[in-house]
Amino acid sequence: MNTQTNAPAKDEFSIHPATLLGHVSLRVANLENQIVFYTQALGFKLHWREGNKAGLGAGGADLLRLTEEPDLKKYRRVTGLYHFAILFPDRRQLAIAVARLFAFKYRNHPTDHIMTKTTYLDDPEGNGIELYAESPEDGIFTIENNDFVTRRADGTLSDGREPLDVDALFSHLKADDKLDVPVPPETRVGHIHLHVRNVQEAVDFYHGIIGFDVMGLSSTFQAAFISAGGYHHHLGLNAWQGEGAPPPPADAVGLRHFTIDFADQEALNEVVKRIDDAGIPSNKTDDGLLVYDPSQNGVVLRTI
Repeated sequence: MNTQTNAPAKDEFSIHPATLLGHVSLRVANLENQIVFYTQALGFKLHWREGNKAGLGAGGADLLRLTEEPDLKKYRRVTGLYHFAILFPDRRQLAIAVARLFAFKYRNHPTDHIMTKTTYLDDPEGNGIELYAESPEDGIFTIENNDFVTRRADGTLSDGREPLDVDALFSHLKADDKLDVPVPPETRVGHIHLHVRNVQEAVDFYHGIIGFDVMGLSSTFQAAFISAGGYHHHLGLNAWQGEGAPPPPADAVGLRHFTIDFADQEALNEVVKRIDDAGIPSNKTDDGLLVYDPSQNGVVLRTI
């Protein structure tokens, strides 16, 4: 996103620029099957497993936490997770991840956003996942006149959703590369994309209360991108499940919450005060302070 034209006004509160996303917590119907998928098809490490819960990632802090609950099912036309996005350190590591999916013959959709190279897939329970690497040298995407616009580095336009040149991506592989290796330790959650009941309402919460900067908002596209520190987006928000879509029922698979990691306690305290001043309910948990956005998506605030 073009960050220069969307900088917050000086009198607006802006979240600490070093704020990042932590782990994503999912409610799952079959913990064993999900662990097999995430470790074998995606290369995550199993960090721990206790009863009906497990934590996975790249060997450091958890990137994904799974909680099994009985009799869960997938619902449509509700708010919740559109996808969570795993950011790889470079195209070579993304190439290994995509080649592993190809080797498993696991359905995925390699896509060129110009500014990022990516592939999309669903896990076995229908949770959306994006795997991506940054490629800002290839161009940018931004919002102009209420529409998303993608420009290549040479100035030509793209729709931003072109098929990825997989051969070019795989050119980063070496002959002796193994595909059964875990994801590299630098891998992290790059962004979360949420279904919300109303985009402006969601922006009012994540920008107006939490303090993320608005990087682009399109009423015609019913979507917005917001971030900390000028990143193209840490959060995507869309109303593609329908204006006024309800939250998922209690027996739905999918998002429990995602975490926002603050650089220090002072930065977190600033946001907690804004939440309290706005009268938004919150609960202290082992993970951090749990709040819900207006679409009932769970958000945990904590320090790194």
